[in-house]
Amino acid sequence: MTTHTRVRRTPWGDARFYIGIALVALSILGVWLIVNASRSTVPVLRADRTITQGEALSSSDFSVVDVSLGAASEGYLSPQDLAAGQIATRSMAEGELLSSAAVGDAADARTTTLVVESSVGLPAGIEPGTVVELWQAPPLDEGFDEPRILVADVTVASLVKTESMMAQDHPAVELVIDRSDVSDVLSAITGGAALSVVPMGSR
Repeated sequence: MTTHTRVRRTPWGDARFYIGIALVALSILGVWLIVNASRSTVPVLRADRTITQGEALSSSDFSVVDVSLGAASEGYLSPQDLAAGQIATRSMAEGELLSSAAVGDAADARTTTLVVESSVGLPAGIEPGTVVELWQAPPLDEGFDEPRILVADVTVASLVKTESMMAQDHPAVELVIDRSDVSDVLSAITGGAALSVVPMGSR
């Protein structure tokens, strides 16, 4: 009777053994890369105060902080990225990281600022960075017409301080206004309209 002897394969003689080792090594390497990336930080700029849309950006308005952003770090500005002639293209809250999307050149700005007196005082909570609507009541021969929105979605740049008694009854604010709306606002001011600053959503 013929006896067949089974040849026992050694593990290192099987290609699947080496493929398994390679997969384990790649898995360990991938985990190491992810952990190492999460630990790495980059210096970026953080706003020390509220910055309004259209305002010129200065290094004195920011602190340098080291944060871990991973691949998203390319979307934020480091200290060497901030250059002269740059402005905020949107308002930024204190403590917010400066993103590249929030920075533009002053030459390309579509907004400007105008000082407006509110005929009915300012609501509580109005401060730089507050988004408001500007309402007007056009003058009539006697009194004023019904109030209506003159410009929607504008931003308060600053509260204008003055010592005059009249200013206490008609406080003034500096508003960031789109250049396309400047003519309408100036016409309302020179035409004697009663202007009011109304926070968004308070109607």
